[in-house]
Amino acid sequence: MHAADVVVAMSREDHPDLGAASDGDGDRNMIVAPGLFVTPSDSLAIIVANAHLLPAFRGGLAGVARSMPTSRAVDRVAERLGMPCFETPTGWKFFGNLLDAGEVSICGEESAGTGSDHVREKDGIWAVLAWLNILAERGEPADEIVRHHWATFGRNFYSRHDYEAVPTAAADAVWARLGELIQPARSSELADLAGELSIELADEFSYVDPVDGSVSDHQGFRFGFSDGSRIVFRLSGTGTEGATIRIYLERYVADATQHGIETQTALAPITAAAAAISDVASLTGRVAPSVVS
Repeated sequence: MHAADVVVAMSREDHPDLGAASDGDGDRNMIVAPGLFVTPSDSLAIIVANAHLLPAFRGGLAGVARSMPTSRAVDRVAERLGMPCFETPTGWKFFGNLLDAGEVSICGEESAGTGSDHVREKDGIWAVLAWLNILAERGEPADEIVRHHWATFGRNFYSRHDYEAVPTAAADAVWARLGELIQPARSSELADLAGELSIELADEFSYVDPVDGSVSDHQGFRFGFSDGSRIVFRLSGTGTEGATIRIYLERYVADATQHGIETQTALAPITAAAAAISDVASLTGRVAPSVVS
């Protein structure tokens, strides 16, 4: 993200309580708390959990939506508040249908897009203003708000590992393997590859739009575990060379004493399971991802 606009809210001690940035056209946003980078997934969940503090939503929310690779942190908030939570494919058009139909009030994606029903598009400026409003109403710095949220709902440790410029044939081989492993006949093999993690879900995500009935197939592979953890694999061909394999890693931890663990350390068992399930190292020749975010 190229931070064209930056907002810093200051505490009485003249130390930053919040850092925020948007990109050049203002549609994406980044939130930083003292000593913490707030993932877009957590930012979405925290805004939803505190939406009653925003003037537009004092009467409540119709529902919320997130893209499938985005962490399930907001799902836990929606469940607690008794509201619908939609899981859509990546692409803002899916949110647009839900917004137009009045099905959701707030939506977001892991790639730093957040929006509400005031406009049919992501709005980074709105997201930053929402955070500023929450800080003002609560009278707390952003890091305290984040940690209180984790203590209340649990923490979804989250990271994305990108393998960029993978030769198309190698990427296809990874995809063929994942497609085979989700078949019921391979369930015992998949369980062995997951190690100590207990598989609850293994599928290729398909979405039926509740507004117009359109079907979007082949949206990525999902592997869910009994402890609330998850691995998502998506394939992107939009790079200048070859394909990009995106692996989304998520581990749910309820115990507040464990919330301070470094993210990649906390995700280590999920990362190991993803490597074993995909066999990405052998099939691509890559010993590590190109980008970790």
